[in-house]
Amino acid sequence: MDNVFSFVRSATTRLTTSYLLVIMIMSLGFSAIFYNASIGELERQMPSRSLLGRMNDGNDAIVSQFFEDRLSEGRSHLLLNLLGLNILTLLGGAGLSYVLARRTLMPIEKAMESQSRFTLDASHELRTPLTAIQVENEVALRSKQLTVERARELLASNVEEVAKLRGLADGLLRLARDEAPPRELVAVNDIVEEAKHRVAQQAADRCVTVEYTENKLAVIAEMTAMAQVVTILLDNAIKYSAADTSITVEAVRQGSMVALSVADHGVGIQPEELDRIFDRFYRADQSRSRQHVEGYGLGLSIAHKLVTQLGGTITATSPPDQGAIFTVKLPLGKQAKKVTTPA
Repeated sequence: MDNVFSFVRSATTRLTTSYLLVIMIMSLGFSAIFYNASIGELERQMPSRSLLGRMNDGNDAIVSQFFEDRLSEGRSHLLLNLLGLNILTLLGGAGLSYVLARRTLMPIEKAMESQSRFTLDASHELRTPLTAIQVENEVALRSKQLTVERARELLASNVEEVAKLRGLADGLLRLARDEAPPRELVAVNDIVEEAKHRVAQQAADRCVTVEYTENKLAVIAEMTAMAQVVTILLDNAIKYSAADTSITVEAVRQGSMVALSVADHGVGIQPEELDRIFDRFYRADQSRSRQHVEGYGLGLSIAHKLVTQLGGTITATSPPDQGAIFTVKLPLGKQAKKVTTPA
């Protein structure tokens, strides 16, 4: 992160200087043009020498000197005014240049901070399973009494850690993809049923039921992507729900949108965590949960990206002592009794 801040400071200085240089070049250029034009107009007001020569009172030299003095005085005043104007332009331009430089670099700074934070978080998450594999293998290799049974246990543990690494890599790849999935007309019932099927065993193991009332709503989305989104939300709700509780899935029409919500009766989310719940690798405070929650904190980030790519929004709310509610809003499709799920 220090490298990011150092780069931003250096870039801000260079960009501010560049903006200020452009402003001052333009200011000095306009000042030179204005000065020459103004002096030309002043000189045009001077009486010609032929006119002064026709004066009969012998004061032509005095009159001529008077106009020369006024012209010289006008030049001096004009130069002083332009000098003051350029000093003010320099001071004001410095402030304006800094503001413009900060506004120009702000998206780059946020992107670099996000990339740096992502790299650090990914390195930390990757280090944990890799360290576990290394330690277990080193201990086994040092053991002079390594049995076949122990070797099998070690291999099984390695396979489990490799599966975690693969899951993490798959999640990172999903987040790295920028292409939006193709959109089509998809029945909400098909989305929810597919997601329920994917988490059925997990819900059964936790003694959690998923309640959903079928409807005829359809959305403009993509079946695979939306099934993954709802699966992530159900998986998250099951993890943070107590045993023998229920999760409510509901879809309602809201104008030109369909709001699909997943509500649990778990530990909920603290208000200060709601703004960060969709950040990569972010996990809510597990000290409030009675059980250890597995995962890398990528699921909600993936759900957020998929919904955004589909032109929708996803939000989270957590009423006090009432669990958490995640709501996905997608464009409403024409109502259909049945939309065939793509293979």
